[in-house]
Amino acid sequence: MQFLDDSLQPKNQEKLVITVAPYGPEWAPEDFPEDIPVSVDAQVQKAVDCYNAGATVLHLHCREPDGHGSKHLSRFNEVIGKIRNAVPGMIIQVGGSISFAPESEEEGAEAKWLSDEVRHMLAELKPAPEQVTIAVNTTQMNVMDLMTEDEYGATSLGNPAMYHAYREMVVPAGPAWVEEHLRRLTANGIQPHFQLTCMPDMETVERLVRRGHYNGPLNLTWVGIGGGFDGPNPANFMEFIRRAPDGSTVTLESVMGNVLPINTIAIALGMHTRCGIEDTIFDPHGNKMGSIAQIEQLVRISRELGREVANGQEAREIYKIGVQYNSVDETLGKLGMAPNRKSGELGVPSRYAA
Repeated sequence: MQFLDDSLQPKNQEKLVITVAPYGPEWAPEDFPEDIPVSVDAQVQKAVDCYNAGATVLHLHCREPDGHGSKHLSRFNEVIGKIRNAVPGMIIQVGGSISFAPESEEEGAEAKWLSDEVRHMLAELKPAPEQVTIAVNTTQMNVMDLMTEDEYGATSLGNPAMYHAYREMVVPAGPAWVEEHLRRLTANGIQPHFQLTCMPDMETVERLVRRGHYNGPLNLTWVGIGGGFDGPNPANFMEFIRRAPDGSTVTLESVMGNVLPINTIAIALGMHTRCGIEDTIFDPHGNKMGSIAQIEQLVRISRELGREVANGQEAREIYKIGVQYNSVDETLGKLGMAPNRKSGELGVPSRYAA
C-alpha cells in the first residue's frame, strides 16, 4: 500500500471496521464465565451486543450445550440463522477452522483443525455467511508461544494436555485444498477473508490471483501471534502493509498483551482492527476484559484519533461484500496490481498498461 503525505490524516482514511471474535474456542466457559456464551440464545445475544457496541464483523465459532467448541455444521446453521435475524446489519465471518478446540481436557491431543472435506463444507452453510476465513500454506500454529504462565496458568490451558495440544497445532492449507476451497466459496457467493501468517502467505495469495484461482476483492488479516506465524514486531506488519495491494484492506490481529497496542497502531495507520476474547481475555493491567469492553475501548481510541467507526452498511462497502470480478485482468486492475506479463514484454508490465 502506498502512503501519501496526507494518508495519516483521519479525514483521508476509510472508516474503521472492527472485527470481534467473542466466542474464544480455546477457552473453557469456566475460564471467563461472565463473557463466554454457551447457549444458542447467549451466543446470539453476544453478537447483538457486539454490534451495538460498534463491531460490524463477527468472527464466528459455536459451542455445544456442554460448552465445548462445536464441530457440527448444523449448530453453525442454527446460530447463523438466528444471528442474521437478530442483527441483519452485521457481517458474519465464520472461522475457517470451524472449531479447533478439543472435546475434553483428556482429549487434548485432538486440538486440531478438521479434515479437508469438512472444512470445504463451510461453503454449504445455510444461510450462507458473508465471509469464511481461509489460511494459505500449511503452517505451525502454536497459539501458546506468546502466552505467559501468568496468563494461562489459572485457566483450562494450564492443563498439560490442553497446553500440549494447542502448542503443537498445525494449520493444514496445501495448494490443492486452497484452490478448491476458493472455488467452492465463491461459487456460493461467500467472500474469502485471507488470514495470513507472514510474507510468503501474501506472495501465495498474489499468485492465486494472477493464476485465476480467485477473482474478487482482497480482504487480508495479518495474524501476528508467533509460534510459526509472524511475531508482533512492527517491522513485520509494516512490511505486510507495504506489500499489500493498494486495492486490498488490511486488518491487524495479535494475541494477549499485544492486541491493544497493535490495534491502536492499525487505527492510526488507516488499517482495520480485531479484538475479542479469542485474542485476549485481559486488559493491559492484567484484569479480565470481555469482548464488549474491548470494542468500546477501540471505539473511544478511534474517535480520539479523529477516525470514525464504520456502521454495518459502510463496512460492507469497504469490504465489497457480494462483489466478484470477471477475469484475472479485471481483478488485477481493481486491486491496483501490475498486470500479468504478456509475451515479449520486458521490465515492469505496468509500464505497458493502457
